[in-house]
Amino acid sequence: MSIPSGELLVPDRVRVLARGAAVFAVWRNELGGTTFRTDDGRFIKHQPRNAETSAAGEAERLTWAAPHVQVPRVIEWGADDSEEWMVTAALPGTSAVGSRWSADPAVAVRAVGEGLRALHDSLPVDDCPFDWSVPARIDKAGRRGIRLPPELHTPPPIDRLVVCHGDACCPNTLLDDDGRWVAHVDLGSLGVADRWADIAVAAMSTTWNYGPGWEDALYEAYGIEPDAERIAYYRALWNGT
Repeated sequence: MSIPSGELLVPDRVRVLARGAAVFAVWRNELGGTTFRTDDGRFIKHQPRNAETSAAGEAERLTWAAPHVQVPRVIEWGADDSEEWMVTAALPGTSAVGSRWSADPAVAVRAVGEGLRALHDSLPVDDCPFDWSVPARIDKAGRRGIRLPPELHTPPPIDRLVVCHGDACCPNTLLDDDGRWVAHVDLGSLGVADRWADIAVAAMSTTWNYGPGWEDALYEAYGIEPDAERIAYYRALWNGT
């Protein structure tokens, strides 16, 4: 995942969805998709169809989560044989990896950890219809042609089931001007799983985004002691799928 640089061709679909508004590329994901911001307060997420997430699935998850936590409001979504898209209303705040917060990782990492804990504490597990458990992830990987090593088929015992974000990397937390978390974005994989499936990846992403030395700050902000076995397992699963 990265912030686009240089000139980027705006797809025809995005121009149609913009309805005359100016568009600016703000984020590019590993699936070849790009998120655009419009100058009238919307975001347009556009990507090739893929077997990992879908616009329909993310729209459904955002709608389900919205009564409990601040997430983007879905305006419209759609797909054809080759591409898919979703339009959401802009939220207040800026990404935890924006230029201001990249220069102040102590504030950003604290907000990411506190925001992840708030997400886990707020979303109702018993009412969640979405599954991000290890068996579900292994099954999905298999359908995408990925064969995981045998050791990943036996996860550590569940610590605490929560509704996980599904992609708890630092860019997906938004901060207000005071450096407090205000919202979560990019919830296409949201579902019930052990909380370490999120925590391990969130801490790992601090190294990608801010450099080494910030993982302990993430655990402290979340309010948990590191668990080496679960961290190692869920990172291996993330990297393998």
